[in-house]
Order: sequence, then C-alpha cells, then structure tokens
Amino acid sequence: MTNRALHLTEQLISRRSLTPDDAHCQQIIGERLAPLGFACETILSGPESFRVTNLWAKRAGKLDAAQGAGRTLVFAGHTDVVPTGPLDQWTSDPFTPSHRDGKLYGRGASDMKTSIAAFVVAVEEFLAAHPEPALSIALLITSDEEGPSVDGTVVVCDRLKARGERLDYCIVGEPTSVERVGDMIKNGRRGSMSGKLTVKGVQGHIAYPQLAKNPIHLALPALNELTTLEWDWGNAFFQPTSWQISNIHGGTGAGNVIPGSVVIDFNFRYSSESTPEGLQKLTHEVLDRHGLDYKLDWVVGGLPFLTTPGELVTAIQGAIRGETGIDTELSTTGGTSDGRFISRICPQVIEFGPINASIHKIDEHVIVADIEPLKNIYRRTIENLEGGLVR
Repeated sequence: MTNRALHLTEQLISRRSLTPDDAHCQQIIGERLAPLGFACETILSGPESFRVTNLWAKRAGKLDAAQGAGRTLVFAGHTDVVPTGPLDQWTSDPFTPSHRDGKLYGRGASDMKTSIAAFVVAVEEFLAAHPEPALSIALLITSDEEGPSVDGTVVVCDRLKARGERLDYCIVGEPTSVERVGDMIKNGRRGSMSGKLTVKGVQGHIAYPQLAKNPIHLALPALNELTTLEWDWGNAFFQPTSWQISNIHGGTGAGNVIPGSVVIDFNFRYSSESTPEGLQKLTHEVLDRHGLDYKLDWVVGGLPFLTTPGELVTAIQGAIRGETGIDTELSTTGGTSDGRFISRICPQVIEFGPINASIHKIDEHVIVADIEPLKNIYRRTIENLEGGLVR
C-alpha cells in the first residue's frame, strides 16, 4: 500500500502531457476507477487543432444526491503540464521520473500529477474500508488548465449544470503547501480581469512636438493615478484589490518619431469587495477625467470565490491535523485556478496539494516522503465527510 501513490505519480509523469494533450493520463485514471464502480465519461472539447480531453468519473453513494439526502465530494485537477523550457537545463529528462536526494523529479511532479495520484489511491483505500458509503465521490480531470482554460473544466461544469448534477464539496489538487504539506490551503481566490488600453495621439517628428501629440505623455498622469488608487480595502479573507501594468507598447522603433498611439496591458486581481462592472466604471472615470482619446477592451478571466469555514474546511482541517499535527492556514493568495469555474455549481470549494516551491520551474519536483501524508489527508477528509453523513 505504501508505494501505490508514488508508483501512479511516476506513471503520470512519464506521459508527455503538454496542454492540451492528455497523453492518455486520464485513461490510466479511468482504468483504476472503473473497477471501483465509477461511471467514467470522457468529454472532448475544442477544435481538432486544440482538442481537450476531460474526464468526469462518479460513483454514487447510498444517499444519492438525486434523492435529496446525499452529498457529492469532487476531486478536481489537471493532467496537462506547462512546457519544459530548455531541456539542457534539466538535470534529468523531464518526462522520465527520476529520484535524487529524496525527491521525485519531472514536469508535473508538483503541479499536479502527485495530487491526482493521491486522489485516486485515497479513494481506493477509502472504498476498500467502506464499500457502501453514503457519500458520492467524483473526479473532474481536464487537460486544459495550463492553457486557455476554455475547453476544460468550464465545459464540464456547464454540462453538469445543464443536466442537474449536484455537487456539494470540491477539493482542487493545486499545490498550496508552502514549507510543509498541510501548512496552507486555499479557501478562495481573487478574481482576475485584464484590460488592453490604447491611447491615441498624433505621430510626428520628435524635433517638432508642437506638430504632434505624444500619447505616452498624455497617458502618464492617468496611469499614475490608476497605480495609486485604492480600489477597495479587502476583507478578512482577501487582500485589497491590486491593479498592475504588465506591458507597455509604443513607438515605431525609430528614435526620432513621436508615436501615434501607445498600448498598455494591465490586470486587476480583485477581492470580493469589488465587481468587474465597478472596477471598469472607475477605470473609465479616471481615463475620461484626463481627457484621453482611447479605446479599452476588457477580458474577465475569473470571478472571486470564497468558501467560509464549514463542513469541507472543517473536514480537511481535521484531516491535516490528524495526519501531520499542523493547524493549517486558510489563504486566498496566489493566482487563479479551475476552482473559479467549479464554484459556480459547487458551494464549497477549496484547494490543497503539495509544496509549490518548484512549480513551472526547471527540475520541478516533489518530496517523496510527502506523497503518503498527502494521500492520507485526502482519505481522512473523505472519512470525515462520510462520518458527518452517517451520524
């Protein structure tokens, strides 16, 4: 039993599953789940040139949600991984699982094939001890989390909503731990909204500025105000909303030409105290007040979500404490995850996984000794939720 989660992690790492290619990882998972009574459904989405593979696997409990008395716990994750970067900088082949100094190396080791393997083995162990549970258990796995995220989890969630599937709890296996497994879980995430601002001017010779209109100079006072504006003050769970410029594009490449326009890319990471509509309105008010001739395009990448302490948080806090002795920290920091889609149809969503220090890096790895406790925490969480149903 001790090495099953490690072995499955190695199997998954050995698959070169760069977004959107699942590389048959989900087939491996489905072959483990089907004998346990899971109905496994493969949902393909996207064009042929970018075909995404999604897996929805569910095992109904005795108190099935359709009867109104049951509860469903979903484990969610992604089999796709980011590109490796320069291969010559890796100590070993990123798709050949390699052990050094107590660590398992490979692309996806911490983000997030270890979590998926731990999900599966935790479910196997739970069902071996509780063959007829009251709790329904499901897995939602995609190959489009590290990419555009338009044909992955969001598609599955839309389909589940359309057919009236009830989800009650969800654990997303993102790597959330900081120094020790279990020291942090995410009980929410900030929203993300991007803007592309084009400020228009009049192109001209740099020696005759009176005959031109420099859009960079015109934009600077407004940009300065946007950088210093307090959008909100956050709350007990969220940091204040942040506005950050990511790119500025202006000029023709020549040193003696005033450009005719400048393009500024920016992003909001916003708390639940703000809305996309409110932030857009304030931004336009600043730009209009400075008299700019501009065009502004918006993309809302995700809404904020928050799971306040309740059944799921209590269950996983107890599991972490029982396995490691740690009183875990609740946090909403960091980037976005597929939790933003799942939260639309599931009231309690948290993220929990291994240490995140090496994610997306050269020589990504996971500490081998962390795999077993991670799996046990997932299993204990299932047991805690099951116990709440059968009391």
